[in-house]
Amino acid sequence: QVQLAESGGGLVQAGGSLRLTCAASRRTFSTLAMGWFRQAPGKEREFVAAITWSGGGTYYADSVKGRFTISRDNDKNAKNTVYLQMSSLKPEDTAVYYCAAKFTISTVIPLAPHEYDYWGQGTQVTVSS
Repeated sequence: QVQLAESGGGLVQAGGSLRLTCAASRRTFSTLAMGWFRQAPGKEREFVAAITWSGGGTYYADSVKGRFTISRDNDKNAKNTVYLQMSSLKPEDTAVYYCAAKFTISTVIPLAPHEYDYWGQGTQVTVSS
């Protein structure tokens, strides 16, 4: 089992920045591909960004490319954490953001929600205009 806990959400003005953090409970964090998804009211959950188990590969939704950056700490002394740095935020980025994990050492990055094994509870991000 893997437990995921997101933090860092909040209210920010358009053009501002936030950094989301997802802490994973499992010591084998380095075998997990990690992803961020978001869900706005009345909409389906959508892919935002993902990173391979090694951190060597990343992928972004077109809507956030160039504004968001996903990264992770795989060092043995790190806190099993993945980050989503969000800049130049827009009102349409408002959503609940979820962290997800998948056991894999493939270089193929999972993009769909059903490909992930574990999910966090989510953190609200609200961008005011």
